[in-house]
Amino acid sequence: MKLVTFSAGAGDRVGLVDAAAVRDVTGLLPAGTGVLELVERWDELGPVLTSRAGGLEPVPLESVRLRAPIPVPRRNVFCVGKNYRDHVAEFGRSGYDTPGRSEALPEKPILFSKATTSVTGPFDEVSAHPGVTAELDYEGELGVIIGRGGRGISRADAYGHVWGYTIVNDVTARDLQRDHKQWLLGKSLDTHCPMGPYAVTADEVPDVTALELETSVNGESRQLALVKDLIFDIPELIATLSAGITLLPGDIIATGTPAGVGIGFEPPKFLRRGDVVEVSVSGLGALRNRIA
Repeated sequence: MKLVTFSAGAGDRVGLVDAAAVRDVTGLLPAGTGVLELVERWDELGPVLTSRAGGLEPVPLESVRLRAPIPVPRRNVFCVGKNYRDHVAEFGRSGYDTPGRSEALPEKPILFSKATTSVTGPFDEVSAHPGVTAELDYEGELGVIIGRGGRGISRADAYGHVWGYTIVNDVTARDLQRDHKQWLLGKSLDTHCPMGPYAVTADEVPDVTALELETSVNGESRQLALVKDLIFDIPELIATLSAGITLLPGDIIATGTPAGVGIGFEPPKFLRRGDVVEVSVSGLGALRNRIA
């Protein structure tokens, strides 16, 4: 099932997507239920959509404005740094890594977060934030949406806690990342977390490791990788995070970006106003955002 949050002149609505059409399922849900609450009550409300949504009138998907599937996450987006081998190497060579670090592979997942206010829609403009940053970069990533929360989740049980998947562009202000010697500020500027276009249930993705991620800038392919190439796979990330942190329904984990980011080029290819960044993941759709 592919779910969206959309606006069509009357506030946010929840939609179920089939091909190029969307059915407004808001009326089938309790008042005030968005995708976040739907994920939280999936065992109760999921069957309602399965049995009744087919009778609703579909409208063209292009006729509505898509927002991020979860426009305001419950808390910061969990993110993973340096989780593809080739990206570790390019980041180590770039001069933007923390002083003293090298191209050696991390021994444990490197975790940080993006503020909830950085989240924006799959086709919305991304602010260049002139005067705040001059070194804007892209990072296409697979996003994991937690369904059943918990603490102390084992690798073996991890996929049982995954509700589904989405796409994230972990837009990064490299100069802030470098100069402040930590990642929260450089990762969290407003509009710097495009997300969507869909929240796709896990049953629609038989083998998540086979998914292919691609990022392009102005039509030029920059990143291309398979999820199976992650250094720390999804079960490991869930086990690591939940060892001492209770994961909650609707939590989002951005799993890391492959090689091909702007700082990996010589000279770096930073984003400029007017550039269009597209991030696609096979079966999950694509983000397309213009730098404004």
